[in-house]
Amino acid sequence: MIQAMLNAFRLPDVRRKLIFTFSILVIFRFIAHVPLPGVDLFKLQQLFQSNQLMGMLDLFSGGAMTNFSVAAMGVYPYITSSIIMQLLVPIIPQLQELSKEGDAGRKRINQYTHWLTVPLAAMQGYGTAALLNSQGIISSFGLGPDTLLPTVAMVLTMSAGTILLVWLGELITENGIGNGVSIIIFGGIVAKMPQLIGQMITRATTGESNLFAPLAFIVLGVVTVAAIVVVQEAQRRIPVQYAKRLRGNKMYGGGSTHIPLRVNSAGMIPLIFAMSIMLFPGTIASYFTSSGDQFVASVAQFVANTFSPNAPIYWALYFILVVGFTFFYTMVIFQQQNLAENLQKYGGFVPGIRPGRPTAEYLNKVLNKITWLGAIFLGAVAILPFFTQGLGTTLILSSTGLLIVVGVVLDTMKQLEAQLLMRHYEGFIK
Repeated sequence: MIQAMLNAFRLPDVRRKLIFTFSILVIFRFIAHVPLPGVDLFKLQQLFQSNQLMGMLDLFSGGAMTNFSVAAMGVYPYITSSIIMQLLVPIIPQLQELSKEGDAGRKRINQYTHWLTVPLAAMQGYGTAALLNSQGIISSFGLGPDTLLPTVAMVLTMSAGTILLVWLGELITENGIGNGVSIIIFGGIVAKMPQLIGQMITRATTGESNLFAPLAFIVLGVVTVAAIVVVQEAQRRIPVQYAKRLRGNKMYGGGSTHIPLRVNSAGMIPLIFAMSIMLFPGTIASYFTSSGDQFVASVAQFVANTFSPNAPIYWALYFILVVGFTFFYTMVIFQQQNLAENLQKYGGFVPGIRPGRPTAEYLNKVLNKITWLGAIFLGAVAILPFFTQGLGTTLILSSTGLLIVVGVVLDTMKQLEAQLLMRHYEGFIK
């Protein structure tokens, strides 16, 4: 692998792409440290220690939420917009037709995704600022005559920060290595790791946690990364044969290939869906626990305790939701690909299976079987912090973070692999 890295830096165009990607990441980290005015950072840190929803948003903002910077929303609104558009494509006929128009249709859908990102970023920015204001963290916020202008300026700044990060990510996609938005999220998670590890070591040395916690964290992290790599790369290969076709005096086709059906086709999306749903009831209930009405306060306290990350029922429901969303999202993505229809159009067929509807039913049956492994694995990754609570709070979001980091690293390595193989160099993966 070291030799492959040296080979990559010897190639001028690959070296330029690597340096460009690293430069954009440096710019992103500078932007993440430009704070918004009027924020009590001490109270903000206390809120992050007690609110898991804010911790999830901080994960995708690359730590920018911790000091409430101009990039506090990160690329999370863009991810939400992308998920919404992917779910709307099979529902809305016009979007479904666009998805079948090739590159032009994808560009149009991508444009709609960008347009949807702007109002989502504004709404999320306002909601987050309102939440911080309710905790006494923001000094001037509201819709009154004296606070309207600062509020509008704050929301617009945070929305502009999100769009700027999305633009930087697209620059990486066009001129660098890897998927730009994923690289931005990756850079934020990696940037926070030294701080998290330092906090864990401090807790161990001061006696706040077990002395073996750092060693157990490292061992568990290595095992988890290895398992993620195995499952992420696992696939079922469906053999495909193409019939020979006679055009004029020449014979075309007749080759054989395969369809790689991945065990985990959904990636990290089910974790994001399930985490958002599980944290929402507890967050809303926490605002009513101090209500003057005794009945409302007791119901809110019960909901808050039930959906607390310390409650076993929380993790049981989390596991079930992750498994369910894995199947749902996998089916949505698979239906959009129209594999059976495309195979029949180009003269391909699965040996022993008739083209058309029988092929679609066969592929669905195989995908359902292998998705069980991916769904159960994602569920296990999701509830991993429940079994490691004794190692400290640094593992609260580490399973999701590790899944993102490993996925981004694998994707980036494959792109570098392709760049090296095109120039007759031996790549990373043998």
